[in-house]
Amino acid sequence: MLAWVFLLAALPTQAQEVDPGKPRVSLLRLERSAEGIMLFANLRLELSPAVEDALTKGIPMVFLAEADVVRQRWFWTDKKVASAQRHMRLAFQPLTRRWRLNVASGPITNNSLGLALNLSFDSMEEALSTLLRITAWKIADAGAIDADATLRVDFRFSLDMNQLPRPFQIGAFGQSDWNIFTTASQHIGPESQK
Repeated sequence: MLAWVFLLAALPTQAQEVDPGKPRVSLLRLERSAEGIMLFANLRLELSPAVEDALTKGIPMVFLAEADVVRQRWFWTDKKVASAQRHMRLAFQPLTRRWRLNVASGPITNNSLGLALNLSFDSMEEALSTLLRITAWKIADAGAIDADATLRVDFRFSLDMNQLPRPFQIGAFGQSDWNIFTTASQHIGPESQK
């Protein structure tokens, strides 16, 4: 009888680990350098069937990575000292049968594609692998932060519903398949200087 209780208690945690559409931050690392604060992150995401189907039909999806650098103050509310965004547009090109990933620091529009990093891939798995691995992203300039301050970085990753085509925005509202969102926080002290 006691074995059944332990077995039933373990089942919900196993179901959460393979929940499609729910990303997880598997690594979040911060480095302080002469240039500022650099963020490294690895995410794990299994797309839900609805999102994967829309992508394979040529509907572009924009994923948003955001980082806020906050200085904690004991005498007042915390102060945001820097903020950064990274917009990543993933799209399937039916004519060439290739996947395209555009990465920019602002919202991606038809006029701004020349200002973005543009990458092509043979498969969705390769494109997602690149999208979910963030390396050496400068989230704060050295001049914006105190060298001896301990800072907290709040990291968020989500599907930007505002950049979906209008029919998808309406149809996806309230559906858990389209709710792709995760957060993580980490502190970085003055001893992290490289």
